[in-house]
Amino acid sequence: MGRFADALRAPGLGAIAEVKRRSPSAGDLRPDADPAELAASFERSGAAAVSVLVDERFGGSVDDLRAARGAAALPLLAKGFFKEPESLDELQAAGADAVLLLLRDLDDRAAQRLAAHARALGLDVLVEAHDAAELDRAVALDAEIVGVNARDLSSFHIDRGAQLELVARAPRDRIVIAESGIETRAQAASAELAGAEAILVGSALMRASNPGEKLADLLRRPLVKVCGLTREEDVAAAAEAGADLAGFVLAESPRRAERVLPTPDSLLSVGVFVGEAEEVGTDLVQLYPAENGHRAREAAVLRNGEHVARVLDLPWLSEDGDHWEQAAGVEGRIVLAGGLGPENVREAIEAVDPWCVDASRSLEASPGIKDHERVRAYVEAAR
Repeated sequence: MGRFADALRAPGLGAIAEVKRRSPSAGDLRPDADPAELAASFERSGAAAVSVLVDERFGGSVDDLRAARGAAALPLLAKGFFKEPESLDELQAAGADAVLLLLRDLDDRAAQRLAAHARALGLDVLVEAHDAAELDRAVALDAEIVGVNARDLSSFHIDRGAQLELVARAPRDRIVIAESGIETRAQAASAELAGAEAILVGSALMRASNPGEKLADLLRRPLVKVCGLTREEDVAAAAEAGADLAGFVLAESPRRAERVLPTPDSLLSVGVFVGEAEEVGTDLVQLYPAENGHRAREAAVLRNGEHVARVLDLPWLSEDGDHWEQAAGVEGRIVLAGGLGPENVREAIEAVDPWCVDASRSLEASPGIKDHERVRAYVEAAR
């Protein structure tokens, strides 16, 4: 396993930040992109690796790879349409740590030949798949790193739902990368929860006024959840404030929602249940066991029935002075809930370092009705 693979196996969601001047689907993105400047900025902003388009159709060249190598110590992925083993020699000499192989353009024999030559050069190989058949081929080829692209390269259509299902299907002993179609923190988180070790982001960064800041924003943790939403205007206020998850209580509660409300791409929807969950079409389910006629203290966060995170809450209508201290000792993805609001959420984050923070009652003007100023203050404090 080389430097590129090692970087992607680091804890938490990683990002491969891409340098590309143009796209066949979107046209010019950043014609004056400086690969050295961008690579250095991505390194400062927390990228696990940098992808460099070396194909002229994307406005790129091998010189861009050399420039990035001279400016950053991060592993570099050379991305293009490679068909001959000898074409990889120049990439390795220019500073690449890994190369991309596109199964759409390669049969299995050609892919095996290219992969073997890459490994002989000391390069890691990212094998890219676009559909179930290509994913099966990548697995059969024993690819260690598998990229699942949400964009159909023939129609340029983005299908993030199909991508996430392929990510979830991929064997867990592989390094899985979700590629394309990621523009928000919520979309990045959904790829993470489906099983991706990293995301590959290009167009969203190239369109941003400050690509490094955009990358840092996509990776920022903790995520912020606003729960107990019952009105569309409150969902809009949570989205405008920059929250990442919208919670809809579907159990008996003063904050019970009549239905799951529509959410924008910047929010993951969460259905909150006690005792037994129902299928309501939310991105995630938050399920509390029933205890003495109320919810228990802890809940499971489920994606398609699979446990992906753990909610640590206060006891029902009670306090616990050791709550944060106990939560800080728990490993894995933690959603910290219970008594959080604008006044203490920053202190809680510093004490616990959770994956997500969750507030509801403290953000209300009255039960089920959000105070938009407090929602904004809470999200701002959590950031």
